Amino acid sequence: MRTDLLVIGGGVVGAGIARDAAMRGVNTLLVEQADFASGTSSRSSRLLHGGIRYLAQGKLPLVLEASREKCLLRQVSPHLAEPLPFLFPTYKRTMWPRWKLAVGVRIYDLLCGRQNFGRSSHLSADGLRQVLPAVELSDSTGAVRYFDGFTNDARLVLDTLASAAKHGADIHNYTRFKAAVRTATGWRVTLECTRTGASRELTCTGIINATGVWSPQLAQSDVKIRPTKGVHLVVCRARLEVPEAVVVTDDSRVLFAIPWGDRTILGTTDTDYDGPLDDPACDANDLAYILEHVNRYFPHANLTADDVLSTWAGLRPLVADPNGKPSDISRKHEIRIAQPGWWDVTGGKLTTYRLIAEQAVDRAVKKLGLDAGACRTSEPLIDGAPAEVPYSGCRPPALSKAVVEHFVRNEWAVHLTDIMIRRSSWTHYLEAPEEAAEKVAVWMGKLLGWDAEHLASELGHYQIWRARSRACIDQAAESRIGGTPLHGATQAGIVPAIPQGASL
Repeated sequence: MRTDLLVIGGGVVGAGIARDAAMRGVNTLLVEQADFASGTSSRSSRLLHGGIRYLAQGKLPLVLEASREKCLLRQVSPHLAEPLPFLFPTYKRTMWPRWKLAVGVRIYDLLCGRQNFGRSSHLSADGLRQVLPAVELSDSTGAVRYFDGFTNDARLVLDTLASAAKHGADIHNYTRFKAAVRTATGWRVTLECTRTGASRELTCTGIINATGVWSPQLAQSDVKIRPTKGVHLVVCRARLEVPEAVVVTDDSRVLFAIPWGDRTILGTTDTDYDGPLDDPACDANDLAYILEHVNRYFPHANLTADDVLSTWAGLRPLVADPNGKPSDISRKHEIRIAQPGWWDVTGGKLTTYRLIAEQAVDRAVKKLGLDAGACRTSEPLIDGAPAEVPYSGCRPPALSKAVVEHFVRNEWAVHLTDIMIRRSSWTHYLEAPEEAAEKVAVWMGKLLGWDAEHLASELGHYQIWRARSRACIDQAAESRIGGTPLHGATQAGIVPAIPQGASL
């Protein structure tokens, strides 16, 4: 078998590269060693944003780039790019007064080319009280409101892959890249099916490594990654009712409370990580950090570990920089030639995945001399599957056999976790995900020919994953974590000053 371009990695960047290349007429093969979006690309904050915090750091080109891309994604994937207003409460005696933030969000609008998801504004303390009565108002000077977008990260990957396949790309999950040897005309590659252990060989003209935090594990790669961990919690929206996303600050970072249908997402952390890459988890300290800071802003909610329904944790593949805090490291992407015919794509963020893919394919087709057209990913809708199937959107679809059948027949789902965690988000959203998993397993089993032993194995694997993701909740609940104010917080709940250079 021979292909023009091999893409390694089935996250959002790899998916974008495969779609871009296939739309240009390049013979493209994409492989992912686990399930699509099972790494970083299903574990984000689900935001499309320009990076308003970079304004404070003077990184205007980075803000401009991401701001334009988030608006473009609204055009090509409207079902996965919902406008989301953000409220940033402001307080006396901080280094982020309302007037300064008001100027900043107006600049933010301008950098979007007057095409932002909504127009920024500012509110008085009384105006903030009317919009968000539950927030701590002691010493409040009001708030600023700005707009970014809300998405479903895993669905964006899957829809992009389906569109890539529609344009001719060959797409495979559970297929590991094992080795590659340079030849006179490109590469001889060995791939392995991680489900059966079967190996196969192919030749290709060029390879793009889009494996994120796994990049340094590939022998041909020439990148150094500084992984940082981001953690999110999910609570019932009735416990923390936020009509709009709310910016929650600590001394050096910001967190968000994000409305998500019947749920509210809380996060994220940003800490250095040196553990196993395959399945990072929220721990009790992460959970305590988020709850304590959210409770500072919403003291009457008094959230505890018992209120947390689900968690997820992901690793950011930041380009290595030994200096500075994790939150200070640039999210700018890099595309490097490690060897002739081999490109490493590192860094960046969800919002700019389309642009990263365009630049990577531009360089590859030019260097390899491939017969390819210009990039077309900014024009058509991401049209990977029939519009009448209610499977894809920012909120999970209703649990049904028809939706499960669609995931199996059209979206490469072969394991119970593929559907429960990534294609549907049911594990993070439903009241009783374990009961839903039993139904889904039976439906999948009939479609895929599972016997009783295989079905039990799939359920067992899901239950192990679920227990691990909830371990921090149980541990924190036993320790009575949550509901306790931070050291140094005043009785009135006034937010302490935010130092110059803090992340926004």
